[in-house]
Amino acid sequence: MYVCNCFAVTEEDVRRHIADGACTPRRIASACKAGTDCGSCVRRIQALLARTALHREYESGTENLDEVA
Repeated sequence: MYVCNCFAVTEEDVRRHIADGACTPRRIASACKAGTDCGSCVRRIQALLARTALHREYESGTENLDEVA
């Protein structure tokens, strides 16, 4: 699925850049230009970053389930 239609950046591309260390929309933009033209994809990029961060917290066991409830 395309995240950024302006530069044909897919969700997989964004996930790869996140895995390579990009942790903000600006760093994603530096890696592949996504979010630098019309900007309509920035919220989707933010959501992918947040989902990845939550997944990493869950995987590492640092998530405090009492705070979520």
